[in-house]
Amino acid sequence: MHFVRPIFFLKYLYSKAIWRKSKQENNIYLTFDDGPIPEITPWILDILKEKGVKATFFCVGDNIRKNPAIYQRLLDEGHAVGNHTYNHKKGWETPLEEYLENVASCQELTKTKLFRPPYGRITQKQLNVLAKDYQIIMWDVLTGDYDKRISPERCLYNATTYVRKGSIIVFHDNIKAIENVRYALPKTIDHLLEKGFKFSHF
Repeated sequence: MHFVRPIFFLKYLYSKAIWRKSKQENNIYLTFDDGPIPEITPWILDILKEKGVKATFFCVGDNIRKNPAIYQRLLDEGHAVGNHTYNHKKGWETPLEEYLENVASCQELTKTKLFRPPYGRITQKQLNVLAKDYQIIMWDVLTGDYDKRISPERCLYNATTYVRKGSIIVFHDNIKAIENVRYALPKTIDHLLEKGFKFSHF
């Protein structure tokens, strides 16, 4: 099962999005989608603090509302935040104005210039409007941590094998990903640090 490379037609379709950062520097970008939630986000923050790594969290607005202390903690510890809609909206099933209103509701909380569409999918009209105000951040390394068919070992393989200069790596701080994240995240960070990569955030 192939999770790590973006589908080429999506990359072409979403040409206004950022799939990878500078290829000239040894920086890589660790990102997390869907939180914050009490079941896993504090643990992730503990690991990042222990390893001395900063990350970018693409947060769901309703989860920020439910867990303000966790959200404040990730800000206080120097991590970046991005908008991931207020209700984890499926762009291709949501009318343009409704989608934009949902993004705006999340933006009231995040006040960020970063946006990542839930499920990595968005309509061209939605993208064209949002790209005027946000950097649309996608990825070139998808760990597959959310997929119950993926073993923790496979998740680790996905997270480390295809990383290159400027890579954007996606993990999730959601319920479905807990087992894989707990196994793969610390090992991923250690492995990539040993390879000489430097973790940065947006």
